[in-house]
Amino acid sequence: MRTAGSGSEGSPAPSELNSFLWTIKRDPPSYFFGTVHVPYTRVWDFIPENSKKAFHQSHIVYFELDFTDPYTISALTSCQLLPQGENLQDVLPRDIYCRLKRHLEYVKLMMPSWMTPDQQGKGLYADYLFNAIAGNWERKRPVWVMLMVNSLTEVDIKSRGVPVLDLYLAQEAERLRKQTGAVEKVEDQCHPLNGLNVSQMESGEMSRMFGMLKNKEATAMLSRKASMEKERIAPSIFICCEAVGKLNEDDLKSMVL
Repeated sequence: MRTAGSGSEGSPAPSELNSFLWTIKRDPPSYFFGTVHVPYTRVWDFIPENSKKAFHQSHIVYFELDFTDPYTISALTSCQLLPQGENLQDVLPRDIYCRLKRHLEYVKLMMPSWMTPDQQGKGLYADYLFNAIAGNWERKRPVWVMLMVNSLTEVDIKSRGVPVLDLYLAQEAERLRKQTGAVEKVEDQCHPLNGLNVSQMESGEMSRMFGMLKNKEATAMLSRKASMEKERIAPSIFICCEAVGKLNEDDLKSMVL
């Protein structure tokens, strides 16, 4: 999804922006929409009206995962943990473990100064937020700790409490009483990540490998979902998925409903 700085000279109007919206020509039409995992307030004003209109007109909305389902959160939490009896210091090189521990101590110390008055006014305090993000970190697998550390920046902390675009759309779909579902299971996200070792993470292999896996798996899963809907007279469908932005026309031709 392309974004632009608010108020900057020469910024294109929302109607001119590329939003990774694909229309499947059927009656009624259905859609694939490429999302991005950032607070929705950063991008909402730059999403073209045709994408918002497609979302509102659709009867069923599918997401990567169903984050409104408590099982999804519970399963994601469980899959991040090391096998019973193992701790992070058992699997990380000692120097990396010590640097990580010092960094988390620094983040915990700095977090009160990163919080906004608005967050504090809503009862979101630094200690609670740190424990919500980094609690039990010594029991987590290295790859999940790496992702956790990447989210412990001042910019990210200041936006905590604002749902990411996917979750915002899921909440809107629920509010509008749309039927919702997911194209992935928790295992589809956990297994590729949990299969990586420390050396692959250090070399940057994680991003490349996971990107490839997500692209292939998303194509297959979206295709399965399309096939399921093809068997019946389906209402208009809106599928939100980050990987849609990585698909090409040939990928989508095989999914026509």
